[in-house]
Amino acid sequence: MPTLVSHPDEVKVVSRRFGMGAANIDKYIELDGYKAVQQAIAQGPEMSNWIINTMKASGLRGRGGAGFPTGMKWSFVPKQSEKPKYVLVNGDESEPGTCKDHVIFLHDPHAVIEGTMIAGLAIGSKLGFIYLRGEYRYLLKIVEKAVADAYAKGFLGKNIFGSGVDFDVITQTGAGAYEVGEESALMESLEGKRGVPRIKPPFPAVVGLYGGPTVINNAETIANAPHILLMGGEDYAKLGTERNGGTRLFGISGHVERPGVYELPMGYSLRKAIYDVAGGIKDGKKLKAVVPGGASCPVLTADEIDVGLDFDQMGKAGTMLGSGGIVVLDETVSIVEFALRTIAFYQHESCGWCIPCREGTDWIKKTMTRVYNGGGTRKDVDNIQYLADNMMGRTFCPLGDAAAMPTLGFVKKFRKEFEDYIDGHKAGTPIITVEQLVGAGH
Repeated sequence: MPTLVSHPDEVKVVSRRFGMGAANIDKYIELDGYKAVQQAIAQGPEMSNWIINTMKASGLRGRGGAGFPTGMKWSFVPKQSEKPKYVLVNGDESEPGTCKDHVIFLHDPHAVIEGTMIAGLAIGSKLGFIYLRGEYRYLLKIVEKAVADAYAKGFLGKNIFGSGVDFDVITQTGAGAYEVGEESALMESLEGKRGVPRIKPPFPAVVGLYGGPTVINNAETIANAPHILLMGGEDYAKLGTERNGGTRLFGISGHVERPGVYELPMGYSLRKAIYDVAGGIKDGKKLKAVVPGGASCPVLTADEIDVGLDFDQMGKAGTMLGSGGIVVLDETVSIVEFALRTIAFYQHESCGWCIPCREGTDWIKKTMTRVYNGGGTRKDVDNIQYLADNMMGRTFCPLGDAAAMPTLGFVKKFRKEFEDYIDGHKAGTPIITVEQLVGAGH
């Protein structure tokens, strides 16, 4: 089991049971587990409204990257439906630099189960799915045992907690496709089809999984629900900033002294997260750049880190909070190489469904490879920007944007470095393919 890290500035809500053996159901119960769902049931006929209003008051926004208000999303599901309703937990977590759902499944899987139940009670669903990333098969065993233990206690299945309500949970893993992190592709995958996006509308809240109204939330979002009901929506909201309630798990990696997953208040300073929480740049080197929320987020330079870690402040800074994966790059990093590895990932993971993404990622990768090998021209840098610009907003799902946004950030903020490669900075370097580059682990 990975060693847990901590810092005095952390505010432990989702992580408060980490390291306490809460994967064991009896320990989870001892630590207030399954109290929130029983508290919700006790509201009687007002249960659904009470849950949704509490979630709205909390200011919780989706922790998967989009940051949509959770309570509002749940309220979009129609009260009456001829088809069954579903809750779908997105634990695909394939964004490079992101590993916070991993620690939830590892240390507190029952929080995800209880949160799934709460979402189900809120929308009138009787069935929830917990979908894990294909590479997380070792975590699947932990989650499956937690689900089995919940059934053994009578917390899942028929007549949960004597309420007259039935609720079941099914676990599933993917096959390792980044694309199925997009909600409609996730539904396609869960239905046994190729994981490609659906055209919207209709939206999942009305026509989702198996054609029924569906709530889809990230695993961290769902794991927050039990804590919010117990502490109250208003109190949870006060932990963060306006319109950005609560705390968030941030995975800080790269060239820092103390990499790890830390739970910090929304709005916490990015500079403090790097230098105080994560101990500063490793080996006393200088900071060069930061990817603030996973690989799809536009890069920030060393001069741009005096910004708060919430959705609104990051947006004003020209980037995104994304999935909370903070990747720190020191002065030794080649931005051209880093940009090439990033676009190589997205080119590989593109499902090929739409032309701008399929062709755009491939041509950017080819052009950037030529630049990296020292054989490019300055026109190539313009072409990279042109290709990325023409991908933005022209694809069925956000993968095209996820590839284009970091590319544009790298080219605009570090153009001189790209030109240095072209002007002979890398002269004499052996020609290398991107496959060799990535395979070599550079």
